[in-house]
Amino acid sequence: MSDLLSTPDLRAAMEAFFHAYKAFTAKPDEMLAKRGLARVHHRILFFVARYPGLSVKDLLASLGVTKQAINMPLRQLMEMGLVASQAAAHDKRVKQLTLSEEGLRLEEALHSEQLKLLQHAFIQAGESATEGWLRVNRQLAEHHHRLQQRH
Repeated sequence: MSDLLSTPDLRAAMEAFFHAYKAFTAKPDEMLAKRGLARVHHRILFFVARYPGLSVKDLLASLGVTKQAINMPLRQLMEMGLVASQAAAHDKRVKQLTLSEEGLRLEEALHSEQLKLLQHAFIQAGESATEGWLRVNRQLAEHHHRLQQRH
């Protein structure tokens, strides 16, 4: 394992990660750009699709951003009729987000492109590599979550 932790190997791993992320986001970014949208819009659509009724506060926590940072892209999605907001039944001050039919279609198209890419990569890499990839990504996410909780 210590061989994998050498600086040149870690730099190679980082380079592979950067290129993989570029490949993972290329087609969705192209699809979003046709609508005048960007990566931040995709992240919002993803989490609202994954958790219908998600509050704005929980969306901010999931994305790890401030209300100020998400205000404009969320407003754009709402103005385009892709995301809807309604007051929660339990507390009218809480705004819950859902995707419209058009928002669902867009998010599904974006999701489908990334799903195909991941499925192909996982099949090619094999089960143990896939499990390792998931463990690494969960570790990275947990590290980020711990850092966010400190602030």
